[in-house]
Amino acid sequence: MAATSVVVLDRGNNTTCTINLHGATVVSWRVNNQEQLFVSKQAQFDGKKAIRGGIPFVFPQFGPWPYGPQHGFARIVRWNIEKAPERLPSGDVEAIFSLMDSDFTRSMWSYDFRLTYRLILREKELHFNIAIYNPSKDLTFSFNMLLHTYFKVPDVRRCQITGLHGCTFVDKTRDGAIYHEARDVVTIGEWTDRIYQNTPHEHIITNVVSGRKMRIQKYNFPDTVVWNPWMDHAKDMSDFGDDEYPNMVCVEAGHVSSPVILLPGTAFEASQILQVM
Repeated sequence: MAATSVVVLDRGNNTTCTINLHGATVVSWRVNNQEQLFVSKQAQFDGKKAIRGGIPFVFPQFGPWPYGPQHGFARIVRWNIEKAPERLPSGDVEAIFSLMDSDFTRSMWSYDFRLTYRLILREKELHFNIAIYNPSKDLTFSFNMLLHTYFKVPDVRRCQITGLHGCTFVDKTRDGAIYHEARDVVTIGEWTDRIYQNTPHEHIITNVVSGRKMRIQKYNFPDTVVWNPWMDHAKDMSDFGDDEYPNMVCVEAGHVSSPVILLPGTAFEASQILQVM
């Protein structure tokens, strides 16, 4: 019998979360049977490339990487189940996944590390708690980390994103030029790829599934990446439908504009809560 490749958290009332062990990618989050995450119809589940959609885990590199694949190796390796789904006294359901260095990871990044990823499924919330530990006695390492969240939306042109007013951002569609966000709410009507820096702890996205709102709360993630490939770049991706871009928006909590520097024997923790409002 094949080893399990997906883990399902089931809270009852048609509220579930499905994690593919390839990359510990959250590939589904249903609240009252409504899917909150976008996964491309052309996503590959071959256990080789990253899954296009859901919530891939970006570590230890954000963007192109001379030593390995874009966005690092965490989203293309199989993770371990540290703790199988378990119902908590509150009725919520928790599972814990982990990743450690291996011959494969050391071929690109020669450090010992231990990463734990704890997910808690609540009635209308999904909680993510991340800890990265450096077990070395003498080596310091640095890394980027990001939760590459693809939200499902009826029409990205009708979404508004709060919590970015006054922030500086790097615009990757304009050769990395740096701008200042003057808008109270950010809307998307073209190819968008921006790293907003020193963002507040909370964003709200309007007009997600069923015209509802999605609240993102984050801790120790100073950056927020906003991305939509638009028609310009949808066609460049073999694992993304040419006409799918209106139905997704990526609003991603990360630590990417500066690296985390982790001293020997220390840990870094970060968390995110997604809430359907």
